[in-house]
Amino acid sequence: MNAVHADPRAIDVRGIRKSFGAHDVLRGVDFAVDRGSVFALLGSNGAGKTTMVRILSTLLAADAGSAHVQGMDVHEKAAQVREVISLTGQFAAVDDVLTGRENLVLVGRLRHLAAPGDTADALLARFGLTEAGSRRAGTYSGGMRRRLDIAMSLVGHPQVVFLDEPTTGLDPEARQEVWAVVEELVRGGTTVMLTTQYLDEAERLADRIAILHEGRIIANGTVAELKQLLPPTRVEYVKRQPTLEEVFLALVGPSTSDAERSDAA
Repeated sequence: MNAVHADPRAIDVRGIRKSFGAHDVLRGVDFAVDRGSVFALLGSNGAGKTTMVRILSTLLAADAGSAHVQGMDVHEKAAQVREVISLTGQFAAVDDVLTGRENLVLVGRLRHLAAPGDTADALLARFGLTEAGSRRAGTYSGGMRRRLDIAMSLVGHPQVVFLDEPTTGLDPEARQEVWAVVEELVRGGTTVMLTTQYLDEAERLADRIAILHEGRIIANGTVAELKQLLPPTRVEYVKRQPTLEEVFLALVGPSTSDAERSDAA
């Protein structure tokens, strides 16, 4: 068996460092993601989540350390890595002038697919957009645009999908739509790595969660494992487990703005 395919890890990150001038954004990051799972990277604004995703998706070179996707070094084999991944950024990258179907066909042509129209029709059906496929994307709701954006990222059947804060700015209904898409992807065997500031999103979707704080991973585990980091449940009037939000805040402490408000008081 090929060693690359024998490796159960879709993503393997060791000692990644990245600085911009005098600012150290990533200071020795380590984590691994199993194939066919959802891995959530949590962190406050400026924690380095997007920088980590850009390194893994070959858009940015690390200063030190190693990162492998599907067994391939993201620096030494960048072209091969790009063939097996897709990236959906914080803002939908759809062309508002084109219809939903035309957006998908365009990506299919860029990926040199033999039948981009057939691929577009299949993805429209998969994401519940068949009836809207002939409409300009500029008329879509936020949730529909996000579904189309993710559908575009799946043209060519990527094995690993990076979702960088996929539900930022969406209303609750649209967020639910995106969550359903992620769950459907994983059922099909795709590996998903997502960054988010929404703790309920990570708790709902992720098999494992890592918390990135000040350039380092300060916790990594399942939701159940992370909840064990706080004191055990106390029985008062009701039995209550700590929420993931409480775990996150206990680990990273108050934000800079919170501290400034406290000092001002």
